[in-house]
Amino acid sequence: MPDIASPSAVVIDGPLTRAQVVAVARDGVPVRLSAAAEQRLITARAHVDALADAPMPTYGVSTGFGALAIRHIPPERRAALQRSLIRSHAAGAGPAVQREVVRAQMVLRLRTLASGYTGAQPATVHALAAVLNAGITPEVPEFGSLGCSGDLAPLAAVALALMGEGAVTDAEGHRTEAREALRASGITPVVLADKEGLALTNGTEGMLGMLVLALADLHRLLDVADVTAAMSVEALLGTDRVFAADLQALRPHPGQALAAARMRAALAGSEIVASHRDCHRVQDAYSLRCAPQVHGAARDTVAYAETVADRELAAAIDNPVVLADGRLESNGNFHGAPLAYVLDFLAIPVADLASMAERRTDRMLDVARSQGLPPFLAADPGVDSGHMIAQYTQAALVAELKRIAVPASVDSIPSSAMQEDHVSMGWSSARKLRTAVDGLTTVLAVEYLTAARALEFRAPLRPAPATAAAVALLRTRVDGPGPDRHLAPEIAAAADLIRDGALLHAVAPHVDSDPVPGERRQ
Repeated sequence: MPDIASPSAVVIDGPLTRAQVVAVARDGVPVRLSAAAEQRLITARAHVDALADAPMPTYGVSTGFGALAIRHIPPERRAALQRSLIRSHAAGAGPAVQREVVRAQMVLRLRTLASGYTGAQPATVHALAAVLNAGITPEVPEFGSLGCSGDLAPLAAVALALMGEGAVTDAEGHRTEAREALRASGITPVVLADKEGLALTNGTEGMLGMLVLALADLHRLLDVADVTAAMSVEALLGTDRVFAADLQALRPHPGQALAAARMRAALAGSEIVASHRDCHRVQDAYSLRCAPQVHGAARDTVAYAETVADRELAAAIDNPVVLADGRLESNGNFHGAPLAYVLDFLAIPVADLASMAERRTDRMLDVARSQGLPPFLAADPGVDSGHMIAQYTQAALVAELKRIAVPASVDSIPSSAMQEDHVSMGWSSARKLRTAVDGLTTVLAVEYLTAARALEFRAPLRPAPATAAAVALLRTRVDGPGPDRHLAPEIAAAADLIRDGALLHAVAPHVDSDPVPGERRQ
């Protein structure tokens, strides 16, 4: 597998890693083609040129597309055929998807083109790499892909920009015409040749890009959930004994063991936990006691999704595909089912993690269940409402996440005059997972904000070093308990600390020092 050649470049020479995709998509790391990739492009293109000159029609080279594949196209009309394919397939609608999504699908399609299985012209591949490196982002509408044949409309929007047509956003974030952005960056618009319309559009890169980005986000959010859950357990005078390694080993799921280890570490050294070890309470509520089981199941689901993503990152998706012996063969590898299923699957644990976090938050606000905390954590209950409505926001988000957890992949709608009579809807699965990840971030932010406030009401008892570090970080952005304030900016500030990794960085010296023996960190 290729590695990042330097901190400033990703070499395109074979399967990409998830980290490389994220680096290009989010951090703007540039790309370059390897010498081996350049040679593959030349060899594959020679095969396509030979087929284009042959008297026998070849799908995608000298015929129409989809249900129009029976029509033979004469040589003098084939450039128009490729141009028409891109223009007609760039038929999306709705708001533009996020820059990182477009960049992810661009670098993934670049990797597929460089594999030598698509037959694209070297000049076209170089233009795609140049657009990426120039920070030009084609405008890709949210709706239009059925996930079969791949992400046609989103990828066509990118191909349209390579032709110098359509709208883009430049490196400074200004919306402009593609031809103007290309000119300003010294990039010549491409003139597509035989087969290149399919080579640029017939893949799963859109949904795969969103899966890779979601996996990166979920790694962070699962770690955050362990921390916020530990803060809630501590604030609610719960016990850490249920997280003991020997108890977790009785059910040997790796994700569960890791989540429990992190929660143990987060609560180690807590005066609050130590203060009630000999009390008469024998069991905590499920939202406290079973957090490792739920968080761990989510971790194991993410691990499965990673295996699917990694397989797809090693795939070369196109139809027809150029084989090493020069054959051009039709296939069904563009079908997005493998990705659609895991994208749908991930939305389930996201909703469940959020649901459990909301239950812990509600418990801290309910005077009947909060073990002595003031109602709604208000400074002056009755005059102040504390975090009452913050929990409403969590509840609204959790309800939305439950709706989002309904799978899109079971809702196939036939298209292309019944030629494409079963589609994956994987793009839709990916779009709703992105919404779910954002929702989980806010739900955890509310728990973080609430648990920090609750811990401060336990003074003079001191929290654990890890949870104390989490509270101290929050207090750099949000004031401690006091009269009611505008709460929405405080939720947003807590979400920022989660999103940018600051929370995990603050607790890492304490939480990550308790690894699970023999386990690879997921």
